[in-house]
Amino acid sequence: MDRISALRNVEEALSDFEAGDADLAATEQRVLTVLRTYATDFDGEEGLQAYQASGAGRAHGLVVVAESEAEARERIADLLDEEPASIAADISPV
Repeated sequence: MDRISALRNVEEALSDFEAGDADLAATEQRVLTVLRTYATDFDGEEGLQAYQASGAGRAHGLVVVAESEAEARERIADLLDEEPASIAADISPV
């Protein structure tokens, strides 16, 4: 899914919400699905994959897109402003 398609899908979800055709929970799920699809479907971007942190600490549940688990750990550390070695979480493909 390219950026324009993702934006159109989010716009449609918001329009349905505003029109009363969808409730907040359904709209949130729809937008989350668009975002996950966009984040994990990079046309022409070989080697990128979504990784999720699980375990103890602030990293739990974070999802990033990277080429490897090591790069994913670095991206998560950057998001949390911590050292990669201090991230007390398992990093695995989604």
